[in-house]
Amino acid sequence: MPLEQQAGQLLMIGTPIATPLNATQTIQKYHLGGIFLAGRSSASAASLRQATGQLQDAAKQGGGIMLQIGIDQEGGQVQTLKGADFPAIPSAVSQGKLDRGKLTADTADWAGRLKNIGVTIDLAPVADVVPASVGKANPPIGGFDRQYGSTPDPVAEDVATVVSAVQGAGVLTTLKHFPGLGRVRVNTDTSTGARDDLTTADDPSLKPFGSGIAAGSAAVMISSATYPKLDPDNVAAFSAPIVTGLLRGKMGFTGLVLSDDLGAATAVSGVPLGQRAVKFVAAGGDVVLSVRLADAGPMSEALIAAAKADPAFAAKVTESATRVVQSKIKAGLTHC
Repeated sequence: MPLEQQAGQLLMIGTPIATPLNATQTIQKYHLGGIFLAGRSSASAASLRQATGQLQDAAKQGGGIMLQIGIDQEGGQVQTLKGADFPAIPSAVSQGKLDRGKLTADTADWAGRLKNIGVTIDLAPVADVVPASVGKANPPIGGFDRQYGSTPDPVAEDVATVVSAVQGAGVLTTLKHFPGLGRVRVNTDTSTGARDDLTTADDPSLKPFGSGIAAGSAAVMISSATYPKLDPDNVAAFSAPIVTGLLRGKMGFTGLVLSDDLGAATAVSGVPLGQRAVKFVAAGGDVVLSVRLADAGPMSEALIAAAKADPAFAAKVTESATRVVQSKIKAGLTHC
C-alpha cells in the first residue's frame, strides 16, 4: 500500500447513521479503513443493509479494501439501533444478572442482527468494573448502568461470554475502555480531568480485559483518562507505557488497538486535532476513532506528514495498517 492508503486504514471516522452515505466521498478521498455509525436510528434492517453495502462499494472503488463498519450496540441507554428489527437490549447491569446460557443466546441474537446489516465490529463489550462504593458517581459507565457488575471476577466471566457469543455470530468485539473507566468521576467525552489514582499494572480491575483477550476479542479500546500510577504524564490514549507496555507487553494483546473518540471528546481538546492521531499511533495504537466526518482530512494529513518526517513512525504506521488488514481478514472482509 502507498503511505496515503496505509494512513487511511488507521482511521475510523463517524458518520450520522441517519445519513450514512454522506461519508462516501471522504471514504474514497482518504482511503478510510473504517466507518463508525453515530447517533440513534429506528431504520429497518433492509435499509441499513443497503446503506452499508453502498459504503463498502465506495471503499472498494476507492482502493479495493473493504471497511470495518463499527457501531455502539451495548444495550440500555447505549443502543444505536432500535425498532422492529432491533428489539431493546437490557443494560449491562441487567445482562450481568442473566445465567451464562441465557446471556450467550441473547447476545448471539443481538450480534446476528448486526451481522445481517453489514456491521463488522461492535464497539462493545464494556469491561470496566464500577465498584459498588462508586456506582452512579461514575458518570461515563455507572451513570448509565453500562457495567456488568461491581467486582472483577463476575465481570470477567460475563465479558468472556459476550466476546465468544458476538464473535461466534460473525461480528468482531472491542473491549473498552482500557485500562478501565470504572473509578473516574468525570466523563472524558464532556470534561477534562478524568483520572484514576488507583489502577496499577497488577490491578484486579484488569481481569475483565484479560478474560476478553483470552476469549479472542479482536480489539481493545483505550480510554482518554489519566492513570498516574501507570503514566503520570499522559492520558491513556497517548501513553506508550499503557498501550505498548501494559496492554501489548504485560497482557500480551496482539490484536487491534482502537482509541476512544479523539475528535469531539473534551478530554483531548488541548491537543491539536491532527496530533491526536499521531500521538495515539506513536503510543502503539492502531485505529484512531473520531465521531466527526470532518476530522478525516486533518488526521490523515498529520499521519502522512509524521511518517514522511520520521522513518520510525512510518514503520509504526505500516505495522498498524498490517493489523487493520489482519482484522479485516478475521472479519471476512478480505483475504491474504
